Amino acid sequence: MSSPNQPASTPAPAANFIKNIVEADLAAGKHAQRHWAGHPGIAADHAAAPLDPAKLRTRFPPEPNGYLHFGHAKSILLNFGLAQQYDGRCHLRFDDTNPEKEDQEYVDSIIDAVKWLGCSWQQNGETNLYYASNYFDWMLQCAEALISAGHAYVDSQSADEMRANRGTLTQPGKNSPFRDRSVADNMDLFKRMQAGEFADGAHILRAKIDMAAPNINLRDPAIYRIRHATHHNTGDKYCVYPMYTFAHPIEDALENITHSICTLEFEDQRPFYDWLLERLAEAGLLQRPLPQQIEFSRLNLTYVVLSKRKLIQLVDEKHVSGWDDPRMPTLVGARRRGYSADGFRLFMERVGVTKNDSLIDYVLFEDAMREVMNESDQRRIAVLDPVKLIIDNYPEGQVEECFAPNHPLHPELGQRSIPFSRELWIEGEDFMDVPSKGFRRLFPGNMARLKYGYVVECTGCDKDENGKVVAVHCNYLPETKSGTPGADSVKVKGNLHWISVDQSYAAEIRLYERLFKVPAPGARREGDAPELERNFLDDMNTDSARTITAQLEPSLRDAKPEERFQFERHGYFVADRVDSKPGAPVFNRAVTLKDSWGKAS
Repeated sequence: MSSPNQPASTPAPAANFIKNIVEADLAAGKHAQRHWAGHPGIAADHAAAPLDPAKLRTRFPPEPNGYLHFGHAKSILLNFGLAQQYDGRCHLRFDDTNPEKEDQEYVDSIIDAVKWLGCSWQQNGETNLYYASNYFDWMLQCAEALISAGHAYVDSQSADEMRANRGTLTQPGKNSPFRDRSVADNMDLFKRMQAGEFADGAHILRAKIDMAAPNINLRDPAIYRIRHATHHNTGDKYCVYPMYTFAHPIEDALENITHSICTLEFEDQRPFYDWLLERLAEAGLLQRPLPQQIEFSRLNLTYVVLSKRKLIQLVDEKHVSGWDDPRMPTLVGARRRGYSADGFRLFMERVGVTKNDSLIDYVLFEDAMREVMNESDQRRIAVLDPVKLIIDNYPEGQVEECFAPNHPLHPELGQRSIPFSRELWIEGEDFMDVPSKGFRRLFPGNMARLKYGYVVECTGCDKDENGKVVAVHCNYLPETKSGTPGADSVKVKGNLHWISVDQSYAAEIRLYERLFKVPAPGARREGDAPELERNFLDDMNTDSARTITAQLEPSLRDAKPEERFQFERHGYFVADRVDSKPGAPVFNRAVTLKDSWGKAS
């Protein structure tokens, strides 16, 4: 049975196949005998420690080389959600193994985004915030263990030669001429690589697996390269850095991760993930049971681009105002737009977790936001396209109070006073000199209710020299005030919102729409010539941002940055977290009350 505030048609949470895996592992006691030293470490560090109090460990491992987007929100909520549901822990780990692309700015923004989504790496007395760069010494130890066991070698081919010898999907690769170097020679060369003796690209350390493997990722993948670059965390301590595919499994194992959850593009890398961890466990460096990699489908949304390259292009070429532009599908942009963290959570529950790639309609995302905001956001009045309404028979200079609920679903939040006077602002669309068929609001001779106030009868209007309406005239019915016995004495079909001219104030309002005007920006469309290549920038919506000056009820003047309201009839708005000033908030529209995109387009 649905609650009074929740439609009966609300979809149930979608399936999450990873929960089935987790529950089966817990039932079998697969991870019950793991030990945890209270911090990451190799097998010897954990062996003498107590059993791990966490029933499972997951992680969210972003590389700090950009801002998080909607797709990352799915991973964050999945990993932290599993840990919370099953008495586990979720680690926030910065995969900062590439010194040339990473920056503290991105570290800070990622931390803020994870917090904003309501997730915490501080659980049950543990603080599980880690940097992969702090594991570099362990990674070097792992690399040397592979060399000692004959599972890795130093290759001195050029990058072009390695590429040429890698083979194709249908042809096996060719062994490097340096593949059979002795363990001693490989160890000597790797030590000299670490000492800075060689230039970038002179040598590279590769795993020794099988150059004829059907999976190209097993054809002696590179695991360590020379990079004379300053790292944001370790400075100039190292001049060799691990490849991501080498570092990531080791990071998981050092942190006692039980379920390493990633998106489907890493599925082909899983054989190397497993091979590497097995070799290092055989060498006694990693604790068993080893982490299990599980892949799920990434989030794909209509009217959105999530490619890092395209997002960078939007910012660098100034098609948007920055990474936090409210139209951007970044989490910092979503926050500034006024989207709700709880709305993200509800949306991800409905999308579910599967292995099937699918394109999710943006309407579903907005519907989740509306549902959450409808429940949480207090109501206020704003007139976005103001035209003056003059009540000719209302006493000049008189001001009285009308009362409106702060939230119709939560009477415990009380009411607020709205001043009523002779001159009001109403929406321009609420008056027609010559009404169209079915128009129920104000036109000469028609009556309508001023919401929370009186019934009025329209008597005419004033126009300027161009024929534009500048004022509407009416008379009010004194016995029809809302909340009084006479409120229902006159039946009308139109219901208008309004603000007193003398008591309102002007404010900047930013009306945002979707950044792109087609569901799949840049994609080919039916009828396209074979040689046609579309540019996603050509699909941008030129009307995606519009700034207006609106009239707002007096209480909104005190809105704090990031405080959100439903502007009655218009949608959900938030006080901009950057541009709002004390006593002068700037409001962004997060989402309309109803989906109007299909009609508008």
